[in-house]
Amino acid sequence: MRLRLAAAALATIMLCAGSARAEDPKAFRLTIDGVAVDIDPGEDVTITLPGGKTSKARLDRNDFATFSGGTFSFVHPSTISVTKNALGDGVTQYLMASALGTIVVVQEYGKLNPVSLNQLMLQEMTRESVQAGGRLTQEPTTRKLPDGKELTGVKATVKTRTERADFEIVGFGLPDQGLLIITRIGDHDVATEQPLIDKFWETLKVKL
Repeated sequence: MRLRLAAAALATIMLCAGSARAEDPKAFRLTIDGVAVDIDPGEDVTITLPGGKTSKARLDRNDFATFSGGTFSFVHPSTISVTKNALGDGVTQYLMASALGTIVVVQEYGKLNPVSLNQLMLQEMTRESVQAGGRLTQEPTTRKLPDGKELTGVKATVKTRTERADFEIVGFGLPDQGLLIITRIGDHDVATEQPLIDKFWETLKVKL
């Protein structure tokens, strides 16, 4: 089970953007007085209400949204989705990934304390780079959340000839449940992507 979970943690999402076409489905449906119209964020529409009266409506996207799992919540940019995947054996994985490959993974365990899995996760996530000649360094770390809870684990860096990636794998658990959290960011993306990681840690709430 553990190796399967570790492999699942390696998943990355490549967000593909294509040119919008008039016939493309809209992201939302707005209903006013029983009249429904499909609409995308930032779009203006004119709605003809019952009785013939017309009304203009606009849907704007907030900069940030709150995502809640079973035992945690955090704030993230509203333009980035969080995907949920049931891995089995009481484990649910939540993945937030940017187009540049920065990832935040939260694995929610319902049957065991996952804190001791941090080394296994690190090995699986860095195996390919290390096998290709990359150098792995690591050190113990502790994350203290705003509410005082402390998460323990490792911080690590993998350096190859052309790039570097920083990982943080920490966990919090009770005897029969807990959370394992993995973040990854490449050194070329720190200037634009670090705020994504910072916002996650600043707003993470663990409900255990």
